[in-house]
Amino acid sequence: MSNGSSERIAEALRTWISTAPAGAKLPSTRALVAQHSASPVTVQQALRLLAAQGLVETRPGAGTFVLAARTARPHDYGWQTSALGTPPRRVHGGPAALRTTPVDTIALHAGYPDRELLPERLVRPALTRAARSDAAVTRPPAAGTAELRAWFAAELSALALPHISAPTANDVVVLPGSQSGLSAVFRALVGEGGTLLIESPTYWGAILAAEQTGVRLIPITSSPNGPDPEELDRAFAQTGARAFYAQPSFANPTGACWSPELSRQVLEVVRERRAFLIEDDWAHDFGITADASPLAAQDENGHVVWLRSLTKSVSPAVRVAGLIARGPARDRIRAEAEAQSLYISGVLQAAALDVVTQPAWRTHLRGLRRELQSRRDLLAGALREHASSVCLDALPHGGLNLWVRVPDSTDLSELTRDCGARGLLIAGGDAWFPAEPTGRFLRLSFAGPDPGAYPEAARILEAALSEQRG
Repeated sequence: MSNGSSERIAEALRTWISTAPAGAKLPSTRALVAQHSASPVTVQQALRLLAAQGLVETRPGAGTFVLAARTARPHDYGWQTSALGTPPRRVHGGPAALRTTPVDTIALHAGYPDRELLPERLVRPALTRAARSDAAVTRPPAAGTAELRAWFAAELSALALPHISAPTANDVVVLPGSQSGLSAVFRALVGEGGTLLIESPTYWGAILAAEQTGVRLIPITSSPNGPDPEELDRAFAQTGARAFYAQPSFANPTGACWSPELSRQVLEVVRERRAFLIEDDWAHDFGITADASPLAAQDENGHVVWLRSLTKSVSPAVRVAGLIARGPARDRIRAEAEAQSLYISGVLQAAALDVVTQPAWRTHLRGLRRELQSRRDLLAGALREHASSVCLDALPHGGLNLWVRVPDSTDLSELTRDCGARGLLIAGGDAWFPAEPTGRFLRLSFAGPDPGAYPEAARILEAALSEQRG
């Protein structure tokens, strides 16, 4: 069966339908098979396509008939204004990081790795095997399959200090991606109207999840090396907050990676304040010149809630994440997660586990490290050579992007539009600040397609900045 053949038949029938009256009967399947020298399956596929487009309807035992054309009328949604009332919080448009990339465009805006950086040779067979297994027809446990929960627990246990009690599968909750996990954690540990300390700048998705949950954000300035423990302690004391959201390894967007000493100090502050550290280990698999070092591996009393996603490193189509929490916090988070999604697709869980337990997975990660380093250095070098107006303070030890500063007089919206018109997609940095931005920044991804275009991208960016300066 050929999709091209069915599309060809559908196009010929669309031409015939355009001149036929409503209710006219189409030729029989047998006649269409003979006319187009196609199989009955291909003809049926063409008819289903036309039916899906609202052009025909099939009446069992009678045939297929032309439907009357619908008259286009303007929609009237005005009544919804009164019914909905004023929104309780801001309604966001789609973030720049999720924009679709048009053809012939250089993409430095994306938050997901290019498919060339994904283990496609592992993912496709894993999905096929999962679809053929019992996972395709059975409901998995609400907290996740036992095998996948055990894998997440083992991943963290392997990094735990010798004197630390390692987490178990019972401490794990499997989630449909880290974004829904953040919402569940914020609801369970902070609650609507509660206070959450958060690094600034930080992941825009965490800011969005907090706003949609009704959580009050208190920004904690984070340098390329991480937050100041003394400032964090003061914020806990002044606000009465009981949770701090952070990305200790390869933070999005800055790329910051906490030192062992800073990790120890922050964990000490959290313990003394009897608070939670919500650790987003989103880039666990994206180390370049350093490895991720989760604070959760140093904690056994339930202060650290560890969130690790496989979506970016395995495949955007496999939205699976794992969360490790201990004590009553785990039960509350699980209850929130179940209220949102009931359970996670067993097929996706099986496929994710299949990929990460293959011997080739570690081989893929070693190759990924080399490729990310090459792309990172290529983009940084292109900016140094061709974009003198752009300042890169630190080269990240991991992650997927560079966090760069542009002149304070820059209009980021205008810069984004201008670069887009020239064929370059970039992401302005304002979305990564939970409060007012402290400067004008861009997050430039080195994990997108066509790294050979980085020099041209730098030239386009510099030209757009120069035009703004006049």
